Amino acid sequence: MTFRVESVHGKKEEVSFMALTRDFKQTVVERVQRDPAFAKALLDEAATLFLNGEPETARLMLRDLVNATVGFENLATMTAKPSKSLHRMLSQKGNPSMDNLSAIFDAVRHKLKVGIEVHTVEAA
Repeated sequence: MTFRVESVHGKKEEVSFMALTRDFKQTVVERVQRDPAFAKALLDEAATLFLNGEPETARLMLRDLVNATVGFENLATMTAKPSKSLHRMLSQKGNPSMDNLSAIFDAVRHKLKVGIEVHTVEAA
């Protein structure tokens, strides 16, 4: 949206404003809940990112997926880990152990009723 405004000094300017949009995290939650293929694609992408050396992005994607599927309180019960610890593990600076990461992927995988297969491909 663009508006024509007059500044304090009498100079006319055009000012652009972006319309407020919905919260991204809420959009992801709603899309995951109504589109199982999207949820599976997020899980696949999170695993691929981890395996390809992009753990920060993978953790954030996995955090959004946990929020949209099992939830952190249920994940805490499933993994016998405190919810706050799980939140920290899946933060941008988090550092989950392989055991914890495996348990998180397993919980989401079970919720989505999918398996995960890894295939190697020739590097370009």
